[in-house]
Amino acid sequence: MSDIEEIEVRGGQGQVLDPETYRDSIGTMEQSGKRKWIFPRKPKGKYTNYRDLVSYSLLIIYFTVPFLKINGNPFFLFNVIDREFFILGQPFYPQDFFILTLGAIASLIFIIIFTIAFGRIFCGWICPQTIFMESIFRKIEYLIEGDRNRQMKLDRQEWNTEKILKRSLKWTVYIIISLIITHFMLMYIVGYQEILRIISEGPFAHPTNFIIMVLFTSAFYFVFAWFREQVCTLVCPYGRLQGVLIDKDTINVFYDFKRGENRSKWRKGEDRKAAGKGDCIDCHQCVVVCPTGIDIRDGQQLECVNCTACIDACDEVMEKVGLPKGLVRYASENEIENQTQFKFTGRMKGFAVVLVLLVGFLGFLLYSRGEMEAKFIKPAGSTFFVRDGKITNTYNYTFLNKTNDKKIVTIKVLEPAHGEIIYSASSKIQVERDKISKGTINISFPEDDMKLSKQNITIGVYDMKGKLVDSYQTYFEGPFKLQF
Repeated sequence: MSDIEEIEVRGGQGQVLDPETYRDSIGTMEQSGKRKWIFPRKPKGKYTNYRDLVSYSLLIIYFTVPFLKINGNPFFLFNVIDREFFILGQPFYPQDFFILTLGAIASLIFIIIFTIAFGRIFCGWICPQTIFMESIFRKIEYLIEGDRNRQMKLDRQEWNTEKILKRSLKWTVYIIISLIITHFMLMYIVGYQEILRIISEGPFAHPTNFIIMVLFTSAFYFVFAWFREQVCTLVCPYGRLQGVLIDKDTINVFYDFKRGENRSKWRKGEDRKAAGKGDCIDCHQCVVVCPTGIDIRDGQQLECVNCTACIDACDEVMEKVGLPKGLVRYASENEIENQTQFKFTGRMKGFAVVLVLLVGFLGFLLYSRGEMEAKFIKPAGSTFFVRDGKITNTYNYTFLNKTNDKKIVTIKVLEPAHGEIIYSASSKIQVERDKISKGTINISFPEDDMKLSKQNITIGVYDMKGKLVDSYQTYFEGPFKLQF
């Protein structure tokens, strides 16, 4: 079969579909193992419009979130370098990472449940790789080089003026967009103010940052200009994970082989059912729009990202030839084979229960995280001293204010109850929002109250309303006493 074959499909009203070409084998690799470049046709239709709406909404979120603040805090920041973390404007700290870990586990379980129920729909609708590729880079390619046939023609022709100009323009735009994406990605790490400062001061003032920018920009450019769909088919672990998770009740993009077979070319006025022919007219339009190079009619494949381009292409053909839509549609394998409806399986219910419990526990941890974290540590090498019948120990305190408000706190000894606190400064300690305050205090007990040479004590921290905001258990040292 030749590399280019013209397909003409005439509908009942005399419509003619645009001549297109299709691949003589599926996937992104030739049988010899050589890379096969994919030239998907520009999709159009109901699902494409829905996907564009979702993609543009997510892109708007991606490009605006770095500039959003809540109560003066970044809406989202994951600054590993300076250990500053903000989610929904709420500060998190390294000691809170167990909460983020549980959140990551809950997200993973959600993805598992969602995949069991709806297959790889995340890849086609929400995945950043798909959104950037299909909604930005691919559209630029269509704008500069044209649709599928024009791109294939340009790819085959010699490096003349037209090809040099178009390819140079496309690659230049790709580099600029990759640079923009990189800058915004780094804004999620160090904040937009820092990125704008680095830009204003120039690359020579920040050579390390400049090198990082170049490396990430090069990575983005490589992925979207050359590697493309192979990220989904060869690299992404989620594509392999779905092969373990999906079953016959999972909703996926499926070809209704019972209705479509036997395939046959369209002939106007023919009674296809009487002739023993299915509704598939073998036009290959579902193949030429596929961004990963598969034929959906060959059954469910790991390379399918559920992008719905084949659904729109098939529906367009079915409408033009006067046959019912839905030959390719969202369905489960059981629905296609046995005409059964989607059902919530026991495995889905089990995962859902685990997810609900985990999310509930996560919510409890977030609610009970506390407004402040206090620590009282004895300085290294310090010991007690005895004066006027009292034993005194020195402690360094550290207060971390986790709220968005300034806090003024005082310290009290909770247990034993007769402890006396001597402050190095004021007894009212001010802790700014999202800041750490450090200082030193002395705690004294009457000698008669200390029965052990090392005794546990509990120190409480109170706000100005008398509310206990945190407590900390440490030890108090005294003279060694023989017990008889």
